[in-house]
Amino acid sequence: MNYKKKGELNMTVNKKWLLTDDPAIIFEDNEVGRLKKEIWDASEEEIDAILKEYEIPSESELGKAGTYIQNTPRTKVIEKRRKNDIVYIPIGCTENHGLHANSGLDTFMVTQILEGLRRYTAKQGREINLAFPPLNYGGHPYHHIGMPGTIMMPEEVVKETLIYTMLGLWNDGFRKIIMVNNHGHLWMLESAIHEFCKRYQLPGIFRVIDWHRAVREFFYPVNREDSLETHFVHADESETAVALLLFKDMIDMSVAQDTEPEGFLPDGHFDKSVDPLRRPNRWSEGEGHAAIERAATPEGVVGKPTIATARKAKRPIAAILKYLTLLNDQILEAFPPGTVPPVEKVTLRKAKDMEPFLKEPLSEGWKSVDELPRVGIFEKL
Repeated sequence: MNYKKKGELNMTVNKKWLLTDDPAIIFEDNEVGRLKKEIWDASEEEIDAILKEYEIPSESELGKAGTYIQNTPRTKVIEKRRKNDIVYIPIGCTENHGLHANSGLDTFMVTQILEGLRRYTAKQGREINLAFPPLNYGGHPYHHIGMPGTIMMPEEVVKETLIYTMLGLWNDGFRKIIMVNNHGHLWMLESAIHEFCKRYQLPGIFRVIDWHRAVREFFYPVNREDSLETHFVHADESETAVALLLFKDMIDMSVAQDTEPEGFLPDGHFDKSVDPLRRPNRWSEGEGHAAIERAATPEGVVGKPTIATARKAKRPIAAILKYLTLLNDQILEAFPPGTVPPVEKVTLRKAKDMEPFLKEPLSEGWKSVDELPRVGIFEKL
C-alpha cells in the first residue's frame, strides 16, 4: 500500500470515529457517540450543571410517595403510563463491599441514578416509570463464594424472578422494559430476557443495560484532574467514588482498605469490570485463574477505595444520565406510548390474535397474559 492510499484509508476510518486527546478513548460518530464526546469535552462547571438538572445528589426516593409504581396511587400510575409507558427496573444485590461501604451499595447506586432520570423527565412532562428492585440479594459469580455479607441466590431464582417481574409489568401495560444493572450477574439477566421472549413471545422492547459498561470510557484513568486513577474492579476507587457522590452518609472512609487481587496467570487475559482494555476475555468468562475473594481479598475490596472522591464520579454519572435520557427519547419516538414493535416481525404470533392483549389493561375487550395461548417449542413451560 502506498502512502497516499494509506492516508486516504485513515481519513475514511477517522470519519466514523470521534477522537480524543487520549488514544485509548474514541467514540462512534453517531448520536450516542456524539453525546458521549460532548460529556467528555465538558468542563467541570458544565458537568455540575448537568448533575443539577437531575438533582444529583438527592436523598433516596425508595420511601418517597409517587416515585415508584409501588408507592404511587394507581390512578396516577395509569396517568403516567399513558404519557410514557417505559418502565425501568433497577437491579442490584446484597454484597460485601468492604468495611467502609454498605452491602446494598449496588442497589442504591442504580436506584439513585434512575431516580435522577425520573426527576429530570418529570420536569419535562414525560416522567419515566420506576419499579422497585426485584433482586435485593441477586446472583453472584463463583469467586464471591463464602464471603460474609454477600447473600447469593441460585441462578434459576434470579432468572425466574425477573421473568415473572417482566410478565407482570407487561400485563399492566408497561411493554417497554429496561433493566438497569449494577452488579456482576449480567449473564443471568440476559438469560432472563431471552427465556421470557422464548416462553411468551410478546412484542415489546426488552433490554438490560450494565450501566458502568454503557459509559465505560468515563471510568478509564486519564490525565485529567477529575479522572479516576485506577481501573474499575470491585468496592474500589470507582465504586466508592460513585457512592460518595450519591449516598455519602452510607460510606465511612476512615476504615477504607486498599488491596491487590491474587492471580495465577500473567496479566492480560481477563479484562476489568467495565471491559476497558479490549482483552480476550471478560472478567466473568472464567474461574480458577485467580484466587477466590475469601482467600485473596477477605477485606471485600479489590482496588484502592482510599483514593476515591465524589468529584471523580461526577463525569461518569453525568454520562449515564444523559445516555439514559437519549435512550428514553429514542424509544418513545420510535414507539409512542401504547404502541409496540410489529407483532409479526418480533414474534411468531399473528397481529390479529394479539389485539386484545395489547389493549390498555381493563379496557373494553382487553385480555390478560393469563389467557395467552402458548406457541412455539416452549409452549408447555
